[in-house]
Amino acid sequence: MGLRIAYNEGQTPLDDEEKEGLLIPSIATRGELDEFEQQNIEEAIQWALMRTIKAEELLTEEFICKVHERMYANVWKWAGKFRKTNKNLGVDKWQIPSELRILLDDTRFWYENNIYLPDEMAIRFKHRIVSIHCFPNGNGRHSRLMADIIIDKIYQQSEFTWGAYSSKNVPEIRKNYLNAIKAADLGDFKSLLAFARS
Repeated sequence: MGLRIAYNEGQTPLDDEEKEGLLIPSIATRGELDEFEQQNIEEAIQWALMRTIKAEELLTEEFICKVHERMYANVWKWAGKFRKTNKNLGVDKWQIPSELRILLDDTRFWYENNIYLPDEMAIRFKHRIVSIHCFPNGNGRHSRLMADIIIDKIYQQSEFTWGAYSSKNVPEIRKNYLNAIKAADLGDFKSLLAFARS
């Protein structure tokens, strides 16, 4: 029968080979998958936020892959590995290493030269890394955790709330998030900055 996944707007579908990377054969539905992934993600959050990480370690390809691996290694064989297929968004699979290197170089420059205020630096990094779409799945959640790690470890400020304080329901919160991402795609980061602290 296999894994049945219903995708919400903005989610990246997995191809059949990626679905075969599921490490827990008893998972059959999106709800079960979400539950196992969330448990793994919570462990990754504890791992990331409870340790000392310097900017020079954090802003590396190795660390970015390590965070994704920590988030999904209990659920997916391909956790922490760059995608091998093209998706409905993101750069071509062959461009991932070079685009990520450019992003990391840009981010180091932003940090060393105080180009942006802390929140904006972290949010611009989040937006760029999700637009590269390094991994088969989990890029949005990974990019949000990376922004949290940047704001916490580099700037010693509180992590983002990502709509947790909103009085809206989950579909409305998701819609606001996707609209903020679309605005950022056009160069307007105000909504995404506001959403990250809502």
